[in-house]
Amino acid sequence: MRIAFISDIHGNFTALQAVVADLQDQSIDQVVCLGDTVSLGPQPHEVLEELRRLKSINIRGNHDGAILDPERAAAFEIAEHLIPDLHWCRERLDEDDLAMLRAFKPTHEISLPNGVKLLAFHGSPISATDIIQATTPSELLDKYFEGQTATVFIGGHSHIQMHRRHGDKLILNSGSVGNAFKYAFTPGKIPSLLPWAEYVLVTQKDAFLDVDLRRVYFDTNALLEIIKKSSLPGRAWWLKQYE
Repeated sequence: MRIAFISDIHGNFTALQAVVADLQDQSIDQVVCLGDTVSLGPQPHEVLEELRRLKSINIRGNHDGAILDPERAAAFEIAEHLIPDLHWCRERLDEDDLAMLRAFKPTHEISLPNGVKLLAFHGSPISATDIIQATTPSELLDKYFEGQTATVFIGGHSHIQMHRRHGDKLILNSGSVGNAFKYAFTPGKIPSLLPWAEYVLVTQKDAFLDVDLRRVYFDTNALLEIIKKSSLPGRAWWLKQYE
């Protein structure tokens, strides 16, 4: 079994296209999207159209929740300066798109052929706003994974790829397709982006579990041209990226 995990596309259809092109050479059995699909970037509708084509299993991220209920954006930990972008992106979705977002799941469990269970989520198994990083204390990890029967866990939300073992558990982060952060998020500091898309391939065959943290460069100039022609409220921030 070979599964591609993508996350945090954030309306960056240009980056998603680069990942999909790479997937075509990977003999994938399933695509799982770990959330934060449409808000912030210039092409939210196109992202959902591609996920439909991929027949992905979709997890709801905090931005997805905020798109569905923008008046409660603060509860989803959406920074105040991003609220205009949230509304802009929602206005570009049709009813089918919103229905698709409503169908996103909080978590998804997969039983691999060797019997190992994998649990997919956005932030943590208990909240889309939790952030699991390489530096997250063991006590917090114990809280996040308490009562779970899976031993392989994969999320997104932090926008930084990760491979970490905690006891008998393997914790993965697929990184971000559309907003790969240069450094770990710091509250109050606006992040800078890297010029590539990130995702993870997990392959289980016989007695082996293989994890491939992949980086795919995409056409950042093409993305910035799309943003220049848009009325996206956050366009000034985007245009400072990838320099």
